[in-house]
Amino acid sequence: EVQLVESGGGLVQPGGSTRLSCAASGFTFRTYAMSWVRQAPGKGLEWVSGISIGGAGTSYADSVKGRFTISRDNAKNTLYLQMNSLKPEDTAIYYCYARSPTGDEYWGQGTQVTVSS
Repeated sequence: EVQLVESGGGLVQPGGSTRLSCAASGFTFRTYAMSWVRQAPGKGLEWVSGISIGGAGTSYADSVKGRFTISRDNAKNTLYLQMNSLKPEDTAIYYCYARSPTGDEYWGQGTQVTVSS
């Protein structure tokens, strides 16, 4: 059974930091490009960041560039998102997304991040 399980969300103060994790199982993690996608209250899905299969290539939405860092550990089948200098507008459900070169794709169940004082 394929699983993507996010963790690390919660309530964070503006300007604070947190790290999200996504534990993968049931598929060959190291052969999938990975991304983080978020959905703010009342809004649609927004791509946040992506990382290549080997981890050398990363990309970010302009809204998070310079504040968020994506990484992966293929030995641990885990994806990460380090989130610094958090703003209230970063409040959203954050989803882990996996896509293979042949188009297979999987989603996690999401983890809530709330940025508020």
